[in-house]
Amino acid sequence: MVKLRSRDTNGVGMYQFNLPWLTQNDEAVIDPALPIIDPHHHLWDRDNRYLFDDLLDDTESGHNIRATVYIQCRSMYRADGPVDMQAIGETEFVNGVAAMSASGFYGEVRVCAGIVSHADLRIGSRVGGVLDAHAQVAGSRFKGIRFSTPWDNDVSLTPVRPDKGIMMDKRWREGFAELGKRKLTYDSLLFHTQLGELTDLAHAFPDTTIVLNHVGNPIGLGPYASKRDEVFAQWSKSIAEIAKCENVVIKLGGFGMHIFGFGLDKRGKPPLSEELAQLWKPYYDVCVAAFGPKRSMFESNFPVDKISCTYKTIWNTFKRMAVGCSASEKADLFHDTAARVYRLAQ
Repeated sequence: MVKLRSRDTNGVGMYQFNLPWLTQNDEAVIDPALPIIDPHHHLWDRDNRYLFDDLLDDTESGHNIRATVYIQCRSMYRADGPVDMQAIGETEFVNGVAAMSASGFYGEVRVCAGIVSHADLRIGSRVGGVLDAHAQVAGSRFKGIRFSTPWDNDVSLTPVRPDKGIMMDKRWREGFAELGKRKLTYDSLLFHTQLGELTDLAHAFPDTTIVLNHVGNPIGLGPYASKRDEVFAQWSKSIAEIAKCENVVIKLGGFGMHIFGFGLDKRGKPPLSEELAQLWKPYYDVCVAAFGPKRSMFESNFPVDKISCTYKTIWNTFKRMAVGCSASEKADLFHDTAARVYRLAQ
């Protein structure tokens, strides 16, 4: 079968996963009955195609994945029409995938049960019309938006470079205010050096739920590569501070990305979960100590983290990291926090 190729090349080369490399190592699934909601994944047709069937291959690899939440990644934007409305195309695309999954024809997992889309908050209060258009397309599946803000002098994370200090901009915050009016969430993608700005935003909008992606991305590349201990200390302090904001929750994942500087995809063979758990657990410990299990949730961040390990391995890793938790704490970390935050019927 010929697979259609999109003209969207955003991000090509950044997240190249290597399937032959990934399959060199395998392991048995740990605690296969534990219910899981994966609250952070993407779908795209780029250099590494990752669409509904590819996601199903991963979610059906042995763990008890009950539902997933799709997070925006600039997929399938409309080619025509007003620029501000082009992101509605992504919601149309994902809602179609969600409808396919909801039919039950593809198994019990409910893929894209929640959809986090994109809207340009820089247009101020006019963004309300964009948010309403997303809701018109996806109905109750539309949960909120993500507006990526990672800015640094020397390191980049997204193909489109955001404006420095955008979260402090008055007009941007006018747009942000439209989320609270509609009880929508805000997913935050930034660097650890910007956590102070996000804390200020959380204080300014205490009734809007903010979801901190990838534990705040402590940078491990460029000039930060030789300062891992210093970065960890600064990041830990910022995590403890932002955790005081009750409207902020955290996603535990993203560790497989290049930005963390672990270089896992450069190894001869992919790492297994026991090694990954030892490597990533210090970050997990800081976050759960600050936020608690009821405001923390594990995330796959696939296919981005697929550059470093398989779906089976990443959830085994999380289960190893949570081995000392009680049954109720595990329920929160793997399922219940995501269900509450994204208002999923589970």
